[in-house]
Amino acid sequence: MSAINQFVLHVATVNGSGSQSANQVLLKSLFQMGLKVGGKNLFPSNIAGLPTWFTIRVHPQGYTSRLSHQDILVAMNPATWSKDLKDLKPGGFLLYTSEIKVDPTALRQDIHAHPIAFRDLVEGISPSVKLKKLLVNMVYVGLLSELLEIPEECSRWALEDQFAGKGSVVDTNWKAFQAGALYAREHLVGLRSEQFPYRVQRSPDSPCETSEPKVSGQRLLMDGNSATAIGAVVGGCTFASWYPITPSSSVMESFVHWAGELRPPSQGKTYAVVQAEDEIAAISMVIGAGWAGSRAMTATSGPGLSLMAEAAGLAYYAEIPAVIFNVQRAGPSTGLPTRTLQGDVLAAAYLSHGDTRHILLFPGNLEECYEFAQVAFDLAERCQSLVIVLTDLDLGMNLQVGPRFAYPQKPYDRGKVLDKEDLDRLEGDFARYRDVDGDGICYRTLPLTEHPKAAYFTRGTGHNETSGYSEDPEVFRRNLERLKKKFLTARSHVPAALWQRTEGSGATTAPRTSIGIIAYGSSHEAMTEAMDLLAQEGVACEYLRLRAYPFSSEVEDFLKAHQDPESPLFLVEQNRDAQMLSLLKEAFPQLACKTKPVLQFDGLPLEAAFVAREILSEVNS
Repeated sequence: MSAINQFVLHVATVNGSGSQSANQVLLKSLFQMGLKVGGKNLFPSNIAGLPTWFTIRVHPQGYTSRLSHQDILVAMNPATWSKDLKDLKPGGFLLYTSEIKVDPTALRQDIHAHPIAFRDLVEGISPSVKLKKLLVNMVYVGLLSELLEIPEECSRWALEDQFAGKGSVVDTNWKAFQAGALYAREHLVGLRSEQFPYRVQRSPDSPCETSEPKVSGQRLLMDGNSATAIGAVVGGCTFASWYPITPSSSVMESFVHWAGELRPPSQGKTYAVVQAEDEIAAISMVIGAGWAGSRAMTATSGPGLSLMAEAAGLAYYAEIPAVIFNVQRAGPSTGLPTRTLQGDVLAAAYLSHGDTRHILLFPGNLEECYEFAQVAFDLAERCQSLVIVLTDLDLGMNLQVGPRFAYPQKPYDRGKVLDKEDLDRLEGDFARYRDVDGDGICYRTLPLTEHPKAAYFTRGTGHNETSGYSEDPEVFRRNLERLKKKFLTARSHVPAALWQRTEGSGATTAPRTSIGIIAYGSSHEAMTEAMDLLAQEGVACEYLRLRAYPFSSEVEDFLKAHQDPESPLFLVEQNRDAQMLSLLKEAFPQLACKTKPVLQFDGLPLEAAFVAREILSEVNS
């Protein structure tokens, strides 16, 4: 019996072996067919030599979150052979390099195993020993493409996209691809009915007739860091400074590329990108550019965010617009640099010493990475504050399918900026830190505003309404209270939390109980599947996805709606200490006190089955 458009493929190999390019060719081929597909790359922090894994998941309902067991395994690494084999489902299909010396009788009897002499299949393709080691990866791509029945034109276009502008490389890899496909036709096609039931079929909107492999009708295949970078360009960012750090470096690399494409200096659209000497310098440059009127940003991860703490306090207290894109990884300290976590929530919320509180955004998919990058700059200028956008390695570096980005129709929100004409109409002197409207947000002027009232001192020390130096306790207290009021005002400007109810597509009986679940960020990828798994067990869910801090009004409404002890409330997080729950309890001490955390913090992307299992255990206890 065939399994159409539904399988999990796991490739186990060695970092630096060239497998990443091959795996992306296979992923892009499936995307080209219009399929709902996702890919996750699990790689070591060492440059080469250690194990790496790439997982591709195809599912008709669009589930792409991590699964701990696979249907198909391509085993190319003798060092991880035993463990990789344990994760293959009973009845699963195994392709392994014949370089792994194993007694066939010692293999699991509940799987279908096939050794392949991959190196022999590339022997005549290239005289280069180094190149042949890379080409073996394209052999298994060709082999799997033949077994899965991926149209050849989709594979060819995906290959050309992966090695764009490198004609000879494309031709050589295509030969390796065809060698794998030929081997499958001659030796493995007959296994389809019994051992290899997996097939793929084109979606009606398959883009194989197009010549743009990254674009499928109204869909995109992209990683979150690239989506963030495009959003920053479209959002008007004109200055970016950074210091490289995994997993955020590709945000800036993509920004450089897309700024050059979309804001070419030849059209008078200038921008500046600076690689600073460290993260302290990077954020300091951003604050300077923000003070001067530029939309400015940096990108970093946990260790870099820690170094930015003092300057973050300056942005908060001097009220200077700035944006940090923090792509979280597993900490503390160096931690696991190439693993994912949501461990910087509290650090970001309170970044710096003293009473600081920062606006946070939590995009949950490609579209929101793009949109929230724009929102971040609007919020930074509207609230005259630092805004921190929190993604993570899973969302930032792994390929996902999402809708094509819409070009924004609204003008930039520059906030309360006074120009020369405004100052001419102003009665009395301009006071930079005077709350005129009662929302905690003051008016500002920009450098070079040609008016005698425009100038003011910007300082991180105690200051009064006219920005004069002050150590008066009452003045200091009033200033901190106003800053808190401004932070609370941001609740009406940040993206609202999204509230949805689901009975689950797999439900077969009326729900026996109802629960509430809160999640945020990349956890959203697993939540739809988790709720369907719960529905199959008779548990109906209401789901609230947090998208910003301070919390919008929907959060309080959701908490009030789930105070019934018969309808428990859970918060799903990818950290040890339930950091988001701490923020919820601080904001709503009476309403959030009985919320139960569901915590995964092993550095791996969140698994839907884990969420469902943890919640069921609590519900059934």
